[in-house]
Amino acid sequence: MFKTNEYFEGKVKSIAFETAEGPATIGVMAAGEYEFGTATIEYMTVTSGVMTVQLPDENEWKEYKEFETFIVEKDKKFKVKVAGDTSYRCLYK
Repeated sequence: MFKTNEYFEGKVKSIAFETAEGPATIGVMAAGEYEFGTATIEYMTVTSGVMTVQLPDENEWKEYKEFETFIVEKDKKFKVKVAGDTSYRCLYK
């Protein structure tokens, strides 16, 4: 069955499911700034909207648009800014 997750006082929500490639979540973020930590390697793909991301050990922020993917290594933290409601898929490896 699906598992739902809620973070940041309900501003980020996701539904976990299994894919042929492994576990994944589909989620949405309300406008705001967030910091996430990883327990596995994460492949984050923006599916709607725009995410501005500061990857671990980076000083620069980079913008990711629809259908663009960024990868975050295991046991790292990364920051995300979204100006409006944004959706994503996260694949865990």
